[in-house]
Amino acid sequence: MSPAPDAQQRQAAEALELRKRMRQVEESILERAPEHDLQPSLDRIRAVMDLLGDPQRTFPVIHVTGTNGKTSTARIIESILRESGLKTGRFTSPHLQDIRERITIGGELITREAFLDAWSDIAPFVDAVDTRSVAEEGPRMTYFEVLVALAYTAFADAPVDVAIVEVGMGGSWDATNVVEADVAVVTPIALDHQHFLGDTILDITREKAGIIHPGAIAVTAPQEGEVLDLLTERAEEVGARLAVEGVDFGVLERDVAVGGQMVSLRGLAGDHPDLLLALHGEHQASNAALAVAAVEAFLGGGEQPLSEEVLSAGLAAATSPGRLEIVRRSPTVIVDAAHNPAGATVLANALKDSFTFTHLVGVISIFTDKDVVGVLEALEPALDEIVVTRSTSPRAMRPARLGEIAAEIFGDHRITVVEELPDALDRAAQLADDGGVSGGVVATGSIVTVGEVRLLLGVSEVEPSVVPPVEVPVDLGEDD
Repeated sequence: MSPAPDAQQRQAAEALELRKRMRQVEESILERAPEHDLQPSLDRIRAVMDLLGDPQRTFPVIHVTGTNGKTSTARIIESILRESGLKTGRFTSPHLQDIRERITIGGELITREAFLDAWSDIAPFVDAVDTRSVAEEGPRMTYFEVLVALAYTAFADAPVDVAIVEVGMGGSWDATNVVEADVAVVTPIALDHQHFLGDTILDITREKAGIIHPGAIAVTAPQEGEVLDLLTERAEEVGARLAVEGVDFGVLERDVAVGGQMVSLRGLAGDHPDLLLALHGEHQASNAALAVAAVEAFLGGGEQPLSEEVLSAGLAAATSPGRLEIVRRSPTVIVDAAHNPAGATVLANALKDSFTFTHLVGVISIFTDKDVVGVLEALEPALDEIVVTRSTSPRAMRPARLGEIAAEIFGDHRITVVEELPDALDRAAQLADDGGVSGGVVATGSIVTVGEVRLLLGVSEVEPSVVPPVEVPVDLGEDD
């Protein structure tokens, strides 16, 4: 029976008020220093967690770092653990469209009620830490630090059986690292965020290795020799066990399949043949192998294989929005959050591996502070034409300048410059259609670009809104 009209009106009014409160809280958090304006220290987040009674100590953690693939790997881990019967919490960043995408409980976005409850719990202590830090001529807590405190509080309140936590940037001094994870996961490490993490891949590795704590099991993707040496040193230093993809576990076979790929994986405790992974690209098969090893390490110390039923269901159900995600057909539109040369190389390889477009058009917007030339050079072999544009982020490079750089790599005849992203998407679709029945579009270059394209095409993980969202002009930064 449907609610009576008065009850429906009351429910609508309550939902509207809830969204307004949520937006007010989100705006107050967004006023803080954004993710790309880091304050490298654990002092503030440790202080607020201490005042809260250390809720992050009430649940075990699988902690994920690396340069690319962190979010996908975290999501696959979560999917397998949920099929194992555990209540999961997942913290990833950044979000594509809604701040609640960062915090999931039991596989669902945190409810607005739970988000607001956690905010009410932490707000007085955040204010106290802000006051003390400013009095000592330090900064207020950052946007990211506040979200970490909120997520850990929400996980403790749920409560969850295990939290899968993706670092924001680096590892050692990342705000998420107030936990001492039972399992540390390291995805491929490459150059990115050098202005914060260091100018060399070894500097970056030292920061990321900081999530490996005493007694943990660490699992890593294949790494360059010196990178692996540093991870090994860290594990030995703290008495952790290190398992390496390609040596202790890995991908045995893979074949492209409808809706993803068929993979056979070797875990830490056994082989798992003929599994459907509903994600595209060789890199996602590697992410799946890493996820399986992490789950086996967590559930049985790497000594007990996962059941085929659990693993099959977990991999088939895994999703990773914004990562080689098909968001429209006719023409096919794909979005991918590649924003550094390593990620762009993976994207280019996956496009050739998993799709058969006769004419592929890129819609590209890249942040000015990224390796623009490196990203474009990596994408060039995979794209027939590109439409350069800009997202709404203030960090996005001007289309005219991006077009100049792109022309040096693609040639003038393969470049179209369009100022606004919606118009660029339309133009790319026209070019793809002109190229034949199997033409396609891929939008990439930044996570902000991906989020805005998904919004333009009506794709969202969030339930339909009862009131239009308030636009907040803020740069959320990015890190995959």
